[in-house]
Amino acid sequence: MDSFIGIRFKKETAKRFQEFSRTHFKSHTEALETMLDFFFYNEISPHEKLGPTGRTIEASFKKRINAVIAIMRDMEKTQTKPTAAMIASLFQTEAPQKKPLILEKKILREKKDGVSKQEQDSLEERDNSDNNL
Repeated sequence: MDSFIGIRFKKETAKRFQEFSRTHFKSHTEALETMLDFFFYNEISPHEKLGPTGRTIEASFKKRINAVIAIMRDMEKTQTKPTAAMIASLFQTEAPQKKPLILEKKILREKKDGVSKQEQDSLEERDNSDNNL
């Protein structure tokens, strides 16, 4: 059987270690051996940072995504919508306004005077028929 040795830790640190050890390992010895092996085999110091954490990576992704969204909205406002409006205006077909013919102008003038061209023609025919009698 292996012999044990007592090591002095602060009470708060010992409690933290015991909680961690109980949740992840079978014994405190196994927990401490695994931690020491991790630092030894990976050749890192416990004081070094291993790189960005999941939270910092997520925050940087969110910033980049928000920047891309802002760029897309700006493109839509300055490029896409004006171009679409110009193309839509090109494809809109409005019937050109008809200019009345010269004859139509005469008829319109006569209507304004109160007597239409047809009425004048019919009056002239009556006068001609009366003269023939």
